[in-house]
Amino acid sequence: MASDLRTSELQQSELTVVPLRHPWRWFSGAVILLVLAGLGWAMAEAQIQWEDVPGFFTHPVMLEGLLNTIVLAVVAQGGAIVLGVVIALMRLSANPVARWFAVGYIWLFRGLPVLLQILIWFNLALVFQNISIPMLFSVPTNVVMTAFVAALLGLGLNESAYMAEIVRAGLSSVDPGQTEAAKSIGMTPMTTLRRVVLPQAMRVIIPPTGNNFINMIKGTSMASVIAFLELIHAANNISSRNLEIMETLFAAAAWYLVMVSVASIGQHYLERAYGPR
Repeated sequence: MASDLRTSELQQSELTVVPLRHPWRWFSGAVILLVLAGLGWAMAEAQIQWEDVPGFFTHPVMLEGLLNTIVLAVVAQGGAIVLGVVIALMRLSANPVARWFAVGYIWLFRGLPVLLQILIWFNLALVFQNISIPMLFSVPTNVVMTAFVAALLGLGLNESAYMAEIVRAGLSSVDPGQTEAAKSIGMTPMTTLRRVVLPQAMRVIIPPTGNNFINMIKGTSMASVIAFLELIHAANNISSRNLEIMETLFAAAAWYLVMVSVASIGQHYLERAYGPR
């Protein structure tokens, strides 16, 4: 009996392990490489002056458009975050008037296309010739509602509605017992929100906020329809003089990829900072 067991163990030890083959992995990988090679060859043979693209990348007009794009995206997103927190707190408020105002605000600004909102703000002078507060000041609407302000309002208010829902979801994800424990040791509501609720809610808030900021960077391109000098409008201005349309668009595309990459890296470190310890 013992000899039979030793024979069985010896036979098992002599078994050859054959790795499982995956021919379809190699086939699909080869197809992907062929497609990429075909696209690379097509782009190399295309009627594009690739040597001119780096010059457009650092063209003064393009750099001005880049700066305006960054400023518009950062200011619009920053304002949207602040306003979104306020609307989210109103949405969670026990006050029915504040709660329903927040519901209506989110419904309105989230329901209208961003481009439509930008156009409405830019043409506000057709409805109100002056923006005024009685006995304080009165200013022509055309003076106040510049292309930058119209784009800022259109992008920022739309984003604030989304941020309100993101913040609301983040605040709701925190265990109510955390708030009750903070109250039991004498914390005020604002202190509880700042020191207990928000740090935990940030784990839920940061990922979608980072994604929305990336969309905001790209969404600034819609301001080109009201002649705001962002990257797309800058590319069009340059190509209108030399007719190198694709070359200037590729330069603008490269800047978008750079900005999105930087924003993605920042999002990664923020998520890691507020992630589980």
